[in-house]
Amino acid sequence: MATLKYTKDYPRPQFVREAWQSLNGEWDFRFDDANVGEREKWQEELHGDLKIQVPFTYETKASGIAESSFHPYVWYQRNLQPPADLNDKRVMLNFQAVDYTAKVWVNGCYAGQHHGGYTAFSFDITDYLNKETNGTNKLVIKVEDSQSCTQPRGKQRWVEENFECFYVQTTGIWQSVWVEYVSPSYLKSVKITPDFDNRSVRFEYQTHQAGGSLRLETRISGHQKTLKQVSLHMDRPWLQLDVDLVHEANGPWKSESWSPQAPNLYDVEFILYKDDVEVDHVYSYFGLRKISIEQGKVLLNNTPLYQRLILDQGYWPESHLTPPSEEAIIEDIEAILAMGYNGVRKHMKIEDARFLYWCDVKGLLVWSEMAATFEFNDEAVETFMNEWTQVVRQQYNHPSIITWVPFNESWGIPQVFTHPQQQKFTEAVYHLTKALDPYRPVIVNDGWEHTVSDIITLHDYEEQGQVLFERYADSSRLLDGSFSFNTWKYAMAKGYEYRGQPVIVSEFGGIAFTSDQGWGYGNQVASEEAFIERFRNITQAIKDTPYICGYCYTQITDVQQEVNGLLTEDRKPKIPFEVIKGINLA
Repeated sequence: MATLKYTKDYPRPQFVREAWQSLNGEWDFRFDDANVGEREKWQEELHGDLKIQVPFTYETKASGIAESSFHPYVWYQRNLQPPADLNDKRVMLNFQAVDYTAKVWVNGCYAGQHHGGYTAFSFDITDYLNKETNGTNKLVIKVEDSQSCTQPRGKQRWVEENFECFYVQTTGIWQSVWVEYVSPSYLKSVKITPDFDNRSVRFEYQTHQAGGSLRLETRISGHQKTLKQVSLHMDRPWLQLDVDLVHEANGPWKSESWSPQAPNLYDVEFILYKDDVEVDHVYSYFGLRKISIEQGKVLLNNTPLYQRLILDQGYWPESHLTPPSEEAIIEDIEAILAMGYNGVRKHMKIEDARFLYWCDVKGLLVWSEMAATFEFNDEAVETFMNEWTQVVRQQYNHPSIITWVPFNESWGIPQVFTHPQQQKFTEAVYHLTKALDPYRPVIVNDGWEHTVSDIITLHDYEEQGQVLFERYADSSRLLDGSFSFNTWKYAMAKGYEYRGQPVIVSEFGGIAFTSDQGWGYGNQVASEEAFIERFRNITQAIKDTPYICGYCYTQITDVQQEVNGLLTEDRKPKIPFEVIKGINLA
């Protein structure tokens, strides 16, 4: 069941305003390989020789261009015509994600820039707009990208051809562009922290204040009735409020928690008044749930949680990292649930906010994983830290996210096994993440060579179930560094000890049918029967190992040259869903 103010295709479902306008669709477009655009004043008039369908990047068929070669500088232009009755409203230009550096001009005036390919950002463009009624305004965007391995790029290749598990790059606008209209005083953000044990919730408000007396009203509702309504005066831009969720006013009512079995959500409205006149109204929601770790187990709402995850890289054949539609997002989530998985590891991608919204609604657990850099130097450290901070803050409110994963398989920290400086970097990222969010576990280096980590995760693509079971039989030997658990990597980095954390096999499987068009892990299989037998044996081996408290199978779909999905790229099942579900739930 969707939340109170669900609006199809709304780019930011956790912070909804009614006055908004999508800027997706056709834009003028131009390549600028020689980087002459700014000198030649393209920001004033682009004279684009191509058309592109935003938010699809030029590399994709969905964009209408389908040019896979790398171009470091690209330009966009379109007109914006705000409503005639703006009055004193401010116009906020919002981008959900642009890879990598975006520079924005409005009517030839520079409005700002943003670095980072995976996070949302906004500019107040009011002062650059034409003031005439029904005035037409020119938006121009220049995007700068590179093949540098010091910028977070995840699975995007940095050479001209795909290789191994790296795919066509993503350059430019790849998530929604839109405007919203706000009063001079408005709500900038709300950080929502549920307290499961005390049945309460904390709101941390940030406002933009333009004088006058401000009052903020918060209404919490469930089952289509108001449960709580509280008010406070905003005498400074930052305030916080704790609200008890126990409700007795309209008769006995029990607060409801969020879980995969019952993904109950509370709707919440934030209404800002200036001098007792409503000036902003934002719709949101939250889930009352708790993630904790005790005695080597991950607990959800104080109950042990066995995690049956599937790895999801979030690619589509005609639109790559950009979901082709909201229906496509829902289809993937429902397929994952239909196969008996209760969670997803979003691999090397910061996902569209609408994906996380539907995970919240449908009860799918999420590990949120940062896109990796592939070099270690001062520039890489700075770019990573800046963008990761934005990611954690922007995704914090989603109840479906239960784990943060800043690094994977030592990517970007290639000598972390022995290198003190790289080890200190992982410790810094761990503690920074905990400073922003002390309530979720952090897996610092998913797969192997862990330094400080709340969960120890292991990647192992062994084909034989019995071999896998025997390999993991002696947990103490496996985790104390006595041998390389997957024949070439160790669980812990040098100088770090296993301290009783939960253990999860967070990559395994990767089975592919016989094909000369791509690859999978290990030997390819020739028949459905051989696929099912191998899938059952390796899955059961992990489930039969008592101290392992979850797994993540690779992967949901094929991705370009990687053909090891349970579904094809165009989402056709290779194995019946009920067979996979039966093995997962056995």
